[in-house]
Amino acid sequence: MVAIKRLATVDADFTAKMDALLAFEGAQDDGIERTVIGILADVKVRGDAAVIEYTNKFDRLTVSGMADLELNKAELQAALDGLPAEQRQALEAAAHRIRIYHERQTLESWRYTEADGTQLGQMITPLDRVGLYVPGGKAAYPSSVLMNAIPAKVAGVKELIMVVPTPGGEKNALVMAAACLAGVDRVFTIGGAQAVGALAYGTASIPQVDKIVGPGNAYVACAKRRVFGIVGIDMVAGPSEILVVSDGSSDPDWVAMDLFSQAEHDELAQSILICTDAAYIERVQASIEKLLPTMPRQAVIRQSLTDRGAFILVRDLEEACAIANRVAPEHLELALADPDPWVEKIHHAGAIFIGHYTSESLGDYCAGPNHVLPTSGSARFSSPLGVYDFQKRTSLIKVSKAGAQTLGRIASTLAHGEGLPAHAKSAEFRLES
Repeated sequence: MVAIKRLATVDADFTAKMDALLAFEGAQDDGIERTVIGILADVKVRGDAAVIEYTNKFDRLTVSGMADLELNKAELQAALDGLPAEQRQALEAAAHRIRIYHERQTLESWRYTEADGTQLGQMITPLDRVGLYVPGGKAAYPSSVLMNAIPAKVAGVKELIMVVPTPGGEKNALVMAAACLAGVDRVFTIGGAQAVGALAYGTASIPQVDKIVGPGNAYVACAKRRVFGIVGIDMVAGPSEILVVSDGSSDPDWVAMDLFSQAEHDELAQSILICTDAAYIERVQASIEKLLPTMPRQAVIRQSLTDRGAFILVRDLEEACAIANRVAPEHLELALADPDPWVEKIHHAGAIFIGHYTSESLGDYCAGPNHVLPTSGSARFSSPLGVYDFQKRTSLIKVSKAGAQTLGRIASTLAHGEGLPAHAKSAEFRLES
């Protein structure tokens, strides 16, 4: 039997148990930190030579130049053309839905004019160049290519450079096909901290980017943290999470599988069921015992559910939503008979999946909204990846002669108050006697 933690809000020690459940130590391993610092420093100094050396070492290759590590557009197109018809159709359908959704996120520049002729506004411009990190080899995620690349292209990013490791020379056709569909401009078959360093600092062959997005292993996450400030990054993601709020009205097999869908990512993933019905929790436990042996990744799922999973019994749905907001999960399912009235009760979640037919997996692949979501409670202050992450806002200020008389006196007074006389004089010089 899978020993999933049981909590109930009526228990006197519920708060302490909840704190323990949500506690996650995400501290960086010292050995990984030292390795990444060394690789980044080496890439910064030696550029392409360091990238080639680390790629040969870690990916078991024997390339001699960067030309051997770049895929051309013909290779990407060939990968797309070579897909089985069903796979290509699914990839194209997902790409279309993701593009349509993100086109609604585009921001427009704006201006307004005040009575004295002063103009104020905001100019929206895309980033010039973005780097997209994609895991490679056996851990290949074409859906991540679409979710990261399409919003960037919708935003108007001029050049999108993808890096993807190919251990042992293994190239994933779906990943290459997704890059072709999404309009990726250049693809380099490199990975790890060396790829992050190349994108952040630039080399003779790989131009420096403005922002790096996309998931990776612990070395990649550490490297992204280290280069932040030199370039932008999307986020430093924690383990995957799902929280299901249930009133006991859905098929327990469905809920069990939804919990599995995140638990199968890795042992640190977190799957939580909050329910108003104690008997239904037992039915979900029974479904877990029945379905787990059928899962190829059952060992990972079992460990995840045992270490970080939980069943939480609540008095009512108001209490369930309050706890959900405290967790601020990456994925939140409202598996309710009448879910719509409860959506507005949720203030903190990366994405909300509404109703029995909205499995979290649909959001991962093809519903349309982005699957790059805030984790570890950061949904309290962060948002899903979107078009806005690839655009900048620049303030526009055009002060008229009349406006300078009014604003100049205000600025002068405040500048003197802050002890910055040059600021004051700068405004005063434009005042009429």
